[in-house]
This record gives sequence, C-alpha cells and structure tokens, in this order.
Amino acid sequence: MMLHPSSLLISASIVLPVAAPLHAADSNKRIEIAGPVVAEVIRVIDGDTILVAAKPWPQQTMEVYVRLRGIDAPELKSACATTRNAGQQARAALTSLTSDQGEIQLTHISGDKYFGRVVADVSLSDGRNPAQEMLLAGYVSPYDGGRKSKACASFW
Repeated sequence: MMLHPSSLLISASIVLPVAAPLHAADSNKRIEIAGPVVAEVIRVIDGDTILVAAKPWPQQTMEVYVRLRGIDAPELKSACATTRNAGQQARAALTSLTSDQGEIQLTHISGDKYFGRVVADVSLSDGRNPAQEMLLAGYVSPYDGGRKSKACASFW
C-alpha cells in the first residue's frame, strides 16, 4: 500500500506536537505525584534523608533516596564540629523514629535538585510525620528549598 504525500503530511502534523520537546519554561515546572506510595525504610542517611524500598506498582520495588519535605538537618560533613555533632544526633533521632515501622507512605512526591532523590511527605505506619517530630524535638530547622546557611550553627 502506498501512502499519498498529503496523508503523510497530515499524519506528521498530528504526531509532531505530541513528540515536540519541552520548552525552557516547561522545564522549571515541578511534577508532583500525589501518592500514596508504600515504602519500607532501608536505612537512614542523615537527619533529613532516608533510603527506602518504594513499591509504586504491584510486584515492583525500587530503591530511592527520600528527603523529608520541610526540614533541614545539620550536615554530617560540616567543617564545624558543633554542626557535625548535631547532625549525628539528628540522624540517630530519625533512625529511632523510623525503626520497626514496617510500611510507610510517601505523598506529595516531587523531584529534588539532586539526581536520584525525591522530596516527599512521609507518614510512618503509626501515623506520625517524622519531619514534624524532628522539628518539634529541635533536631532540625524548617526548610523551604532555598539557600542554606553554611555558618557554624550554634542553635543545634
């Protein structure tokens, strides 16, 4: 069967807009998945990041680093000894919160500025939000995604 050139042009005009690359303005839009996505904590990385085994589809599991939305923990690799110590305390507190939780839920999942990590709201199996728990206990500070202070934090 031979197609007439005009039918190829019509077909191309239908396909091309769908296959067209995103514009620069579109690349700044943050895609968010509402969730919930069920996951299990594999390990705590630091006071605001966990590695989980997420189960986004039946019979599918993937490991992903999850930054807890809305908080910032002291850095473990800081040049400041006080900040490093506070970071170790924050990691220990998050480890305690997430141990023996079984399945957790991730919601409002979006990409992070670092490849391979997502930002999400996390609900523990007992219903608590570990980010809120860490804030209330004073291990972390609120974080909205902006620049972080590099100064030696005295309030940790």
